[in-house]
Amino acid sequence: MVSLYLPENGRSVPFRRQTLYCSGSSICFHSSSVFCNLSTGTPPNSKKPDLYLFHRSGGTYDCAHSDPSLSPAFVAYKPIFMANVQRPSSQAGNTSSIFGIITMQFSKSNKLANVCYDIRGPVLKHAKRLEEEGHRILKLNIGNPAPFGFEAPDEILQDVIRNLPTAQGYSDSKGLFSARKAVMQYYQQKQVEGVGIEDIYLGNGVSELIVMSMQALLNNGDEVLVPAPDYPLWTAAVALSGGNPVHYLCDEQANWWPDLEDIKAKITPNTKAMVIINPNNPTGAVYSREVLLGMLELARQHNLVVFSDEIYDKILYDDAVHICTASLAADLLCLTFNGLSKSYRVAGFRSGWIAISGPKHNAQSYIEGIDILANMRLCANVPSQHAIQTALGGYQSINDLILPPGRLLEQRNRTWELLNDIPGVSCVKPMGALYAFPRIDPKVCPILNDEKFVLDLLLSEKLLVVQGTAFNWPYPDHFRVVTLPRVDELEQAIGRIGNFLKGYRQ
Repeated sequence: MVSLYLPENGRSVPFRRQTLYCSGSSICFHSSSVFCNLSTGTPPNSKKPDLYLFHRSGGTYDCAHSDPSLSPAFVAYKPIFMANVQRPSSQAGNTSSIFGIITMQFSKSNKLANVCYDIRGPVLKHAKRLEEEGHRILKLNIGNPAPFGFEAPDEILQDVIRNLPTAQGYSDSKGLFSARKAVMQYYQQKQVEGVGIEDIYLGNGVSELIVMSMQALLNNGDEVLVPAPDYPLWTAAVALSGGNPVHYLCDEQANWWPDLEDIKAKITPNTKAMVIINPNNPTGAVYSREVLLGMLELARQHNLVVFSDEIYDKILYDDAVHICTASLAADLLCLTFNGLSKSYRVAGFRSGWIAISGPKHNAQSYIEGIDILANMRLCANVPSQHAIQTALGGYQSINDLILPPGRLLEQRNRTWELLNDIPGVSCVKPMGALYAFPRIDPKVCPILNDEKFVLDLLLSEKLLVVQGTAFNWPYPDHFRVVTLPRVDELEQAIGRIGNFLKGYRQ
């Protein structure tokens, strides 16, 4: 409990809430409940206060923290926040004695100290400000197909509309039976063994399910192997759940495939799980069978849970073939994540799922944890659940976009060509997904702070990309662009990047 000293009547009052009742022109207080009014002298017992409220005009107070290096004369303080005072109407105009309410400020939870998602981070705020000022910003930062003219299949939209009258109440917390059955059959077709309807959980996008799966599994200090670069939600979800993300490197010189030796070196007794993102965001890598088998063997040797993010499994280019991780891991507990956002161009529907496969008899407690979290959020949005059966069982229009002369294929090709034409820039050809992850040679264009680089690019060229370190890549020498704009816009955008980099070249 904190007490507040009222110098006018010489007494202290208890304070239990986030509101302070004050009197006098300025009040300071000490952690041991010692208070004083600076206009009348020093604190009782001559103790220097920890916090100090300065009265300003208009009912505003500065709150400052005392500097222990200074003398007890209170000659200087370090500002820490502002507090606003609301005066009762009876005290209006009374300047000799202020009696009011000081609203204290609140800080974010310590649990968010290591949580970061810079894809929608500080640079995006600058982009929004520029848009408010009337600038047109070409956003190459988010894999959101709809703004670039990619429409959802009409049969999916019509099925959702048709089912709206029956979608007004909650569903089962795991999801609609028909939708879960369609997901189950999808994985049976992919040769995943032992997946039943009860092993399918529908969610408000894969993002929600990633957080749920981590919160149900991790204790404080547990380690999870996450690729570098990664989709940063994985790292954030581990940290938010009390775990420690440990990043294993993917090798740019080897098609951005994971470095198995680096994974092996980073496994410790605290390692609990391994994350696989295939096809990969941000690199566009599609992993070979040999790479997947090598990763799964390490998981097998160390009894790790496997999380496989396969949201881009249908967006493949050239001769790339996606192999479902769980189809190679019948003896491992594997959670496979997928959804409709990318392949079916309905990111706003927030329609995703988990399929749990492998030996579930020794994971009942963990699965009960997922059940608890699924029950707590009641259910995924029901109208979008009706899209799943139609999407998975209907015509796969994504093939019209990724096979010649499909728009996504053409845009991937042109993005890759244009980036590699910029002096000092190189880019591994993406074999899947919707992104390119080019490298800027530090010998040609020395960039020490890649967040500043993308901010300067935004301010100069009105073009929004994402810095490589936002994907937990350890060096400031990469950035990510989406390949969703039409070819003419891509040519214009990448041309601007090339012109901007001229200022960095040595």
